[in-house]
Amino acid sequence: MLATTFLQTNLIENLTRILPEHMRGESAEAALGLGLIFLISGIVHIFIRVWIIRLLTKFDKKTESDWYAILLKQQLPQRALFMIPLLIIYNGLELVPEFHEDLTSFILRITAALMILVGARVFDAFLSSIHAIYLRRHDAHLTPIKTYIQLGKVVVYILAGFFIISSLADKSPWYFLSGIGAIMAIILLLFRDTLLSLVASVQLTSNDLIRVGDWIDMPQFEADGDVIDIALNTVRVQNWDKTITVIPTHKFLEHSFRNWRGMQESGGRRIMRSLKIDISTVRFLSFQEIQKLKNSHLLSTYINDKMKEIGEYNEKHLKGYSSTLTNGRWLTNIGTFRKYVIEYLKNHPNARQDMTMIVRQLEPTESGLPLQIYFFTSTTAWAEYESIQSDVFDHLLAIAPEFGLKIYQQPTGYDLRGLKLHED
Repeated sequence: MLATTFLQTNLIENLTRILPEHMRGESAEAALGLGLIFLISGIVHIFIRVWIIRLLTKFDKKTESDWYAILLKQQLPQRALFMIPLLIIYNGLELVPEFHEDLTSFILRITAALMILVGARVFDAFLSSIHAIYLRRHDAHLTPIKTYIQLGKVVVYILAGFFIISSLADKSPWYFLSGIGAIMAIILLLFRDTLLSLVASVQLTSNDLIRVGDWIDMPQFEADGDVIDIALNTVRVQNWDKTITVIPTHKFLEHSFRNWRGMQESGGRRIMRSLKIDISTVRFLSFQEIQKLKNSHLLSTYINDKMKEIGEYNEKHLKGYSSTLTNGRWLTNIGTFRKYVIEYLKNHPNARQDMTMIVRQLEPTESGLPLQIYFFTSTTAWAEYESIQSDVFDHLLAIAPEFGLKIYQQPTGYDLRGLKLHED
């Protein structure tokens, strides 16, 4: 009350006396009062920007509080302080004597709209601060909340826009509820993808289908790499070639995708590859070849046991037909090689022994007899996995000729040239 009396009587009257006689009057006092209000507001605004914010920054350097640093980084206190100059204008207009009513109402509506906008930005910074603090948790990647934070911001700005329009139109917010149907139709039209993405995001996070850091494969969008961000509208994937694929969140409900998280959590990655054996090289082993292969520590036990079993079978069933192979049993090079591969994998330091390990023949094709090697490595790291896979097949390709086997490949120009020279 004292401040009001001082402003209305002493200060404004003293300022009015400075003006020429013909410019004095109620209008001059009102204009001076309005100018004084804006001047005070401007001085406070400059003081906040130059001194208060600088003081807050210096205080951040002296304190070790993580949450305060986050609030300052997200500009929460900075935005909140800008409400003070607007409050000075909004409340100071009541102190201006005999001011034009329509102009006062206009300035009040503009100021109120700006206050609502600043309030929305403060709440925006508050939500960003919550998200930043949440991300410091060690398990934050398991349940990302960025989608809900962004949704909250969208709701805040929609409500802010609604109240700003009400303020500028000088109408009650309830006045606009009569057109809520049309407003909702416009919102649904404008935010169709956002609403679809919201539903998709809730499904993805609640069912734990995808997390930041997961390796996903989505061929429809040429995405194959790590998820680096899950937002309200988009999911960003950094591919192995370091490019970024941006996928609309709602597309994850419309298209299938592969998540390799299960493989990474298991600690083993599958190798499933086939060696195509030239069928013409499949045969029985000679006695000399058997004796030679028996020197292998991986096959010695198998060959001794197998030859004993075969000898007992042949002695019992041949009955004078020992010279005919169809009447007895004998070791084949493909079967012995298959056993060698199994024993080789069982003794490999980088093969998981507690997971499935199979070496099997697939159906013969025009490209040869596929011998499928199926096992899991002891690492999921890509580079190490590829190195182990290459080492295993390097060895198997090199050792196959020791069993009298050849790996099938299409005839090349070198083969055709050799055939022509042979004919000549």
